[in-house]
Amino acid sequence: MANTGKAGLVSAALLSAALLAGCSMAPKYVRPDAPVEAEFPQGEAYRRDISGAPRVEELTWRQFFGDEKLIKVIALALENNRDLRGAVLNVEQARALYGIQRSEMLPAVDANAAGSRQRVPADISPSGRSRISESYSVNLGLLSWEIDFFGRLASLKDEALEEYLASEEGRRAAQISLISSVANTWLTLAADRENLKLARSTLVAQKATCDMIRQRYEVGIASELDLRQVQTQVDTARVNEALYLRLAAQDKNALDLLAGTTVGEELLPADLGEVKPLREVAAGLSSEVLFNRPDILRAEHQLKAANAYIGVARAAFFPRISLTATVGRASEELSGLFKNGHSAWNLAPQASLPVLDPRTWYALKASKAQQKIAVTQYEKTVQSAFREVADTLAARGTMDTQLKAQTALVAASERTYKLYDLRYRLGADSYLGVLDAQRSLYAAQQNLVAVRLAKLTSQVLLYAALGGGCDL
Repeated sequence: MANTGKAGLVSAALLSAALLAGCSMAPKYVRPDAPVEAEFPQGEAYRRDISGAPRVEELTWRQFFGDEKLIKVIALALENNRDLRGAVLNVEQARALYGIQRSEMLPAVDANAAGSRQRVPADISPSGRSRISESYSVNLGLLSWEIDFFGRLASLKDEALEEYLASEEGRRAAQISLISSVANTWLTLAADRENLKLARSTLVAQKATCDMIRQRYEVGIASELDLRQVQTQVDTARVNEALYLRLAAQDKNALDLLAGTTVGEELLPADLGEVKPLREVAAGLSSEVLFNRPDILRAEHQLKAANAYIGVARAAFFPRISLTATVGRASEELSGLFKNGHSAWNLAPQASLPVLDPRTWYALKASKAQQKIAVTQYEKTVQSAFREVADTLAARGTMDTQLKAQTALVAASERTYKLYDLRYRLGADSYLGVLDAQRSLYAAQQNLVAVRLAKLTSQVLLYAALGGGCDL
């Protein structure tokens, strides 16, 4: 019964220590006020009726993009992109580190067995005769378990948890960035391929015009100036053909890098005309939607981690108490190890208190400075996110008007070019008017491609700026 009481005493001591532990010295976390307006900007640039459009968090990225070719390319990137793999591995590492730190809160129980046998010479033996001594033991216990009276381990655990959550939000941010980058690169490839088609069709038309004027020049109807002017247009079209051929090839290389593998031709767009429209999304008026963004959530988790580490620095000013305890069996004979009367136990608490260590003061100052840095970074992230959403809303509010105007400009320029060309063929005007009209038409056609691309990419940017879809 006595041995049972001693073992109970050890258990009670361990339980009491565990109950007393856990007083956190970290300051209470309060989210900083967002340094932005409560609502997104409103005005003429932001006006657009999108009633009935779903919010971003109600759509998966597959529903948002819609185009099957683009969806397959994005899926390839999510599977093979090395940057995203690194972000996922960072999450796994942070999760493991959090598990390690959380385990520090619990005692580690070890089992050990030992045995020794030695001969003691007669000249040093107390009895004056040589003897052989033996000892055997089997113990179950914990070694140097820190009892967290002042919350040092709890604060370290909270810091590790917030770092893990920050890494998870970092993975989401990386995934959103990858999806939007793949989409924009794919759309840019479509635009450059359309520009390449435009350059080639212009080159064919200019060659035909050049042949016609050369024939007129040879019979004395056209001047050498007309011939040289049309030749400059042929050369310009050749320059543009080479330019967009190179850009399309570089777009394909960039897409392969993002996808982490070679993207087959069957998944590439021929031009912008074959791209299916993207889904419209509603942003709402309140800027509270920003707090769904993973970059803001990540910055807040990092701020919470810095806040928790202040508790670690404060706890360094107080004693650190650790406990070593074992319960087991001991005997001078192996055969008697598990017989009655051979139970053993050991209880050894230890405390250490810093008396004169300036490093603890500087560590506390550093932790407070780090927390202020984290606040600043959090506020800057919120401001940047607000600006991104406001910019994309301004683009959405004006892009349709610009697209309609640019389409009308192309139609007017095409009509002007045909009239000048007809007048020249009838001998009513010089070729200079045809040249200017053709230049204006080609520039208007290129700008139309650029505006159509800008509209699509602005939709992608708004999708990313509002925090991505619901399946991230």
